Amino acid sequence: MESREEKEKLLRQRGLTIWFTGLSGSGKSTVAIALERELSSRGFLSRILDGDNIRTGINSDLGFSEQDRRENIRRIAEVCKLFTDTGIITVAAFISPSEQLRNMAREIVGAERFLEVYLSTPLEECERRDVKGLYAKARAGKIPEFTGISAPFDVPQAPDLELDTTGLGVDRCVRKVMECIVPKISLRGSDEYK
Repeated sequence: MESREEKEKLLRQRGLTIWFTGLSGSGKSTVAIALERELSSRGFLSRILDGDNIRTGINSDLGFSEQDRRENIRRIAEVCKLFTDTGIITVAAFISPSEQLRNMAREIVGAERFLEVYLSTPLEECERRDVKGLYAKARAGKIPEFTGISAPFDVPQAPDLELDTTGLGVDRCVRKVMECIVPKISLRGSDEYK
């Protein structure tokens, strides 16, 4: 079996998990999709994991109880670890509302291969953007345990990068993430992100 280093050499990149956390509507998926495009345009192999492709597949058997949310993040982190150990840049976009859950994910993946990006977009802005009407339903009591309304969100204590998408456009967010990750993922010697 090939080692992680051999796989990374083959791909000419180092595996890394970029873990986006923040409230619903903060821009996690939007920035993740744009980041994946930028990585691809520079020849990096990456994979996005988000609620759409995880909750309808590997975690379709889970609900939203505290125990199920923990298991959801645990499984996601294990998948991230598999991809990262194969040399793939994994972009995970999940609310992951507690410091405990994010720390568990970091521990599973490995701290040296994990980058936490907190989208600190304020609740008011997230509610304003809410095209699905989830916040309105939560405020009306139709969605119990909705993060930011009837369930808590622990603000990350020491994220590797913090982005407020209220004032930062998608392109600037991607640029900031790329500046942070290229030194960690590149095995190409002369790659600099400008």
